[in-house]
Amino acid sequence: MSTCATAARDLDEPLAGTAATARTWLLLEQPGPWGAKALTSSHLDPEVGRALETAAEGTGVRVALIRRPGRHADCHGPARHQVYVAHTAPGNAWLRGHVIDDPARLLDLDFTALGAGDHGGFGTPHTGDPLALVCTNGKRDRCCALLGRPLATELAASGEQGVWEVTHLGGHRFSPTLLVLPHGYAYGRSEAHSVKEILAAVRTGRVVTEGCRGRSAWDRPGQAAELAVRTSTGENAVGALSVVRTDGAAPRRQVTVAHTDGRRWRVTVAQGASLPPRPESCGGALGAPARMDVVAVRELETQGVGREIPATVTSE
Repeated sequence: MSTCATAARDLDEPLAGTAATARTWLLLEQPGPWGAKALTSSHLDPEVGRALETAAEGTGVRVALIRRPGRHADCHGPARHQVYVAHTAPGNAWLRGHVIDDPARLLDLDFTALGAGDHGGFGTPHTGDPLALVCTNGKRDRCCALLGRPLATELAASGEQGVWEVTHLGGHRFSPTLLVLPHGYAYGRSEAHSVKEILAAVRTGRVVTEGCRGRSAWDRPGQAAELAVRTSTGENAVGALSVVRTDGAAPRRQVTVAHTDGRRWRVTVAQGASLPPRPESCGGALGAPARMDVVAVRELETQGVGREIPATVTSE
């Protein structure tokens, strides 16, 4: 049986530059079944879900539902809900947790401030393991259930404490997809052993670039550019690089990536179409998804003279 993930793997679609974009993630525990649009088609009050979507629009906040791995009976879940809020920007990445009785209380949050990195005192700092969020929503795409749920179950059974199922991370054809918080690096075609390596690296402040789709704080050209610099230089410190500027418009952009030590790079990212056509999701029509190709990485020097570094990262 062919799936969108099978087609993408067979065509060896590159992963870099395909992560969902969000500076801040708001995650609400809601067990039970999820529909394709889970915020309004689950056991969460659909009016609350719709209001959360509206409140987050244009703020840089992305709202998703989470649940613990395992079997999910058609029940309304606990009287209390675990909530996490994570900001993913370098230099101000944080993860905070809180337990609430009524999800409608989240509508009192200042979503604009959350998107800008101000938590306003919500909850308490999360000091445990990083969160590993695996997309498992089969009602949105069957690959997420067929590939994501076994991964989440295996990770939880192995003793990983921060594993949750999540409703939607985008990029079904890269299933199993993973988001790691607080830093917001996303991964595709994930396997249990590689996820364990990713989480071990996060615990020591490092980033694994293999299988990485990008950091959600950046737009897609920025994701591709940052990963290209990491690949070219070998830099793996999680907070070392920031995307500080993007010039130009599609199909060709110039992205400036800065290091905390003062170095800067100019990365040329060209937008094209992925060919031959392939389904972006199971049951969908054939299409040519946008891709971001890194064609040059140039290290900038103080005098304005730069040197070319071979571009080794190509992203979809």
